[in-house]
Amino acid sequence: MTLPTKRVLQSACRSVAARRRIAALVRKTEVLPSRMTLLPNTEIHYKTENFQLTGSFKLRGASAKLSSVPVDRPVITASSGNHGIACSLTAQRTGHKLTVVLPETVIDQKRKAIEAFGTRVVIAGADSSLAEVHARMLADTEGHTYVSPYNDAEVIAGQGTIGLEILEQLPRVDNIFVSMGGGGLISGIGSVVKSVSPDTRIIGVSATNSAALAASIKAGEVVETEHLDTLADGVAGGVDENSLTLPLASDAIDQIVHVNEDQIAEALRVLAWQENMIVEGAAALALAPLLIEPDNYAGAINVVLLCGANYDKDRIAKVLL
Repeated sequence: MTLPTKRVLQSACRSVAARRRIAALVRKTEVLPSRMTLLPNTEIHYKTENFQLTGSFKLRGASAKLSSVPVDRPVITASSGNHGIACSLTAQRTGHKLTVVLPETVIDQKRKAIEAFGTRVVIAGADSSLAEVHARMLADTEGHTYVSPYNDAEVIAGQGTIGLEILEQLPRVDNIFVSMGGGGLISGIGSVVKSVSPDTRIIGVSATNSAALAASIKAGEVVETEHLDTLADGVAGGVDENSLTLPLASDAIDQIVHVNEDQIAEALRVLAWQENMIVEGAAALALAPLLIEPDNYAGAINVVLLCGANYDKDRIAKVLL
């Protein structure tokens, strides 16, 4: 059991406040039971943020942040796709003028989705971390408010509303599996869950090819890591210096599991052919530990967060077929 620290409790309180502000802007997504039976007396449930209005959990953090920024203040952000889509829909609703900086590797489908909202798009950087550097530079030179995809207290609070819903939707939860990127998602959910149900274990799942947060937690400080191509492109990238997410994630996570590309691919196939859900690689990443070592979670009530379903059709077809 991990007892909540002061900063974890403070973040959880922000999530409660954020939930009231964004209730009309996001969907309360379903928790669905798995069709699989990996082991007797073992439950698997999916928190289906892949069915969120923009196809990703990112709408929660974007809504929480933009609802706290004056509407006459232009905003700018960086994104590998999902956060940009979420900010674009939110800005359309709130009336904010928005610019999104995308990395050169952005999935074409995600770029087109962002542009369809009328959002100004700038392409810069070979990966998400370099796109963030460019967005921060533009924020300084053009006088915009920068909206971090993960390193922002309000964004973290918005993601934390997922934790509030899970605890309401199930009478007991033993383990929650969350994919790890910059840390906003797992920090938000972990803060809420540890504040309300400290016995529930938060299990962070890290893609071996892009594992900056996991490496930083192990080192106790932000470290740079090599970022290789990954099916879990939605969680690819580094961690900000002076990151808010690093201490929160360190406080809230009970276990970190590293997953390679073959294991992500297998989780994608299981979700598609056994669960009838096609999701993006970052979502399948969260299921992988249960497939790799099911005995570790036997007899437990397990929740897998499916974080999104905005996938590259051509790429995922090669994995599934």
